[in-house]
Amino acid sequence: MSSVSLSSQLNKVQLQHYLALPQGGLCQVTYVWIDYTKERLRCKNRTLDCEPSSIEDIPEWNVGSPTYQPEGYLGDMYLIPVRMFRDPFTHDPNKLVLCEVLNCYREPAEQNTRFTCNKVMEAAQHFRHWFGMEQEYVLQGMDGHPYSWPQGGFPGPQGPYFCGVGADRAFGRDIAMSHYKACMYAGVKIYGTNGESMPSQWEFQVGTCEGIEMPDHLWMARFLLHRVCEDFGVIANLDPKPVQGDWSGSGCHINFSTEAMREEGGMKHIEDAIEKLRKRHAHHIRCYDVHGGEDNKRRLTGVFSTASIDQFSVGTANRATSICIPRRVGKDGRGYFEDRRPAANCDPYMVTEAIVRTCLLGETDSD
Repeated sequence: MSSVSLSSQLNKVQLQHYLALPQGGLCQVTYVWIDYTKERLRCKNRTLDCEPSSIEDIPEWNVGSPTYQPEGYLGDMYLIPVRMFRDPFTHDPNKLVLCEVLNCYREPAEQNTRFTCNKVMEAAQHFRHWFGMEQEYVLQGMDGHPYSWPQGGFPGPQGPYFCGVGADRAFGRDIAMSHYKACMYAGVKIYGTNGESMPSQWEFQVGTCEGIEMPDHLWMARFLLHRVCEDFGVIANLDPKPVQGDWSGSGCHINFSTEAMREEGGMKHIEDAIEKLRKRHAHHIRCYDVHGGEDNKRRLTGVFSTASIDQFSVGTANRATSICIPRRVGKDGRGYFEDRRPAANCDPYMVTEAIVRTCLLGETDSD
């Protein structure tokens, strides 16, 4: 199998000719939704008579059921637009629209974890809770081999690749930077990007976002990543441990604060929230990857800047803990904390909902 997809090798100059054609005042909208796996995205396109000015101008749509739906599932599903972005692939006035999925009874489909997350965010909105998420991923060829790794072998050991510069240290920077610009054009709140510890491993950060905006923007950032990788003919792998052995796994660390945490004396509120997280460690581990913690077992081993999956730990400026308090936060006595447990393939709706339920709404394992 080729390491790069054949579609990516088509004549892109030809493509640009067609993309540059006038649209006659019409607008192309790409509907994007999460499929039944809860980790893969789907999309399809529709023409509108004019450019929409808000999400309310985007009509709901429907989609057939052969997208990993349960066996025997009846009827189409409804796509309900919830957030609109500019389209960096076909340019203005065209749009990307993130959608919730309802089943044939117009109830939230099984993969629709946004519905309850949004209710939780609304219940806690008076806390002015802010999020930032750090999404790690590994570039992979169509043959399943990490991008630019020697065929049948391995690159040099970890050390020079984190934030590295040079052809022998940064594999696939063109893809990471293209994704960065695509997010900026689309209106995704991307904060930054950097090369990670394992060669061909990268990270981007989204935030600061408030409430439901956080998981919405991260899901769209993931969609843009997969689409950019499609153009380059490679795959973005979000597996928490994509390469076995002495190689880092991939996480999706989450930074969290409330207005009280950010103000003078905020450290007490940070410590209170962390203590609540300690008491619900097992519950959060179940919420922090799409397979109830089974994927994270391969990553949270206590090595490669991770804590053990079985033990809750806290430290200041310590990357090998469950919860890390940044050094500046420890010095200032206010700010935010970083939960380093979520896996790269986590559902950001489930992660953010779990944190708000535990830290702000006071839910316990007995609830």
